[in-house]
Amino acid sequence: MTQPPRRSAIAIALAGLVALAVAMGIGRFAFTPILPMMQEDAGVSIAMGGWLASSNYVGYLLGALSVIWRRVRATTAVRAGLVTIGLATLAMGLEHRFIVWLSLRALAGVASAWVLIYVSAWCLERLAALGRPALSSTVFAGVGAGIAIAGALCLALMHAHADSTRAWVVLGALSIVLSIGVWPVFGSGGATPTSAEPPAKRAVAWDRESVRLVLCYGAFGFGYIIPATFLPVMAKQVVRDPLVFGWSWPMFGAAAMGSTLATAMLRSLVSTRRLWIASHLVMAFGVVLPVIWPGIAAIMLAALFVGGTFMVITMTGMQEARNVAGAHATGLMAALTSAFALGQIVGPLIVSYVAAAGGGFAVALVIACAVLVVSAYELS
Repeated sequence: MTQPPRRSAIAIALAGLVALAVAMGIGRFAFTPILPMMQEDAGVSIAMGGWLASSNYVGYLLGALSVIWRRVRATTAVRAGLVTIGLATLAMGLEHRFIVWLSLRALAGVASAWVLIYVSAWCLERLAALGRPALSSTVFAGVGAGIAIAGALCLALMHAHADSTRAWVVLGALSIVLSIGVWPVFGSGGATPTSAEPPAKRAVAWDRESVRLVLCYGAFGFGYIIPATFLPVMAKQVVRDPLVFGWSWPMFGAAAMGSTLATAMLRSLVSTRRLWIASHLVMAFGVVLPVIWPGIAAIMLAALFVGGTFMVITMTGMQEARNVAGAHATGLMAALTSAFALGQIVGPLIVSYVAAAGGGFAVALVIACAVLVVSAYELS
């Protein structure tokens, strides 16, 4: 029987980059730059936007939990997740009932969790085995790249006066094309011990350090999700011109991609834990900045501060899980992602509640800032 070809470290890293760009940049966060468009042409309110966002995050939570409960080959889960994201995103532009939108966003959330967890575990293990662990920064840069691409496409579509339906269809088609491009890398021959490990190997050893990581990663999910969901909407409230407010999300993605790649140069100078702590504090400042300095400039700076740290935290969190759990890393990664999902479910619901009560974003942003500061202290 012919053995499958051995993939190079660069091919694995690039495939991981593209997979995370599809899963997170489109499957998770395409909704963020499209929401202002849906407000204009589909009558979606901020409260409705909060429910759509939370539906995606509930799916993300269920997807993360299913990684612990079910035995699935990593490469199979990645392929299934990519297909699901492409079809669910495309369907958002073909369907116009709110209840169906809720279901599609939840389905995309499940698939995004599969791809993030399994790509993280699979790529980190493969790159370590090939002696190229530093390329993990390239893998996680895919999230920022996907966000930047999705944001730029939505900006171009707004400039062309296209509606939200067209945006969903274009991004759905793009995700399918990108998934086809990396499909061979995630072939059946790419399994590793991690990808085939039984559920018992995924059980989390709930010692003090594991619990601390899970709680702080959950705090990160709550702290970042409010600006990550509503930055373009906040910018639109200040400046109506899409050529101005539309730049907030591409800037967020570009900052996420650039900071992830730059982190690779700091590995020899700063520990992973210290990077995580510093990123929480920088993010906290970015989250509260529009409250203490209202205006479009503060919102754009918030996009840079939050975007420039959220993928660093994701990457360092996954690396810390691997350092702490060793052979059980996939299970701890799934637990971190589950806590993250719980945190980001609560965030948009708080915004929806405040909006329904006639308030703005300020109270929710202050709470998010406080949670991030406390979690940074707990990590130290």
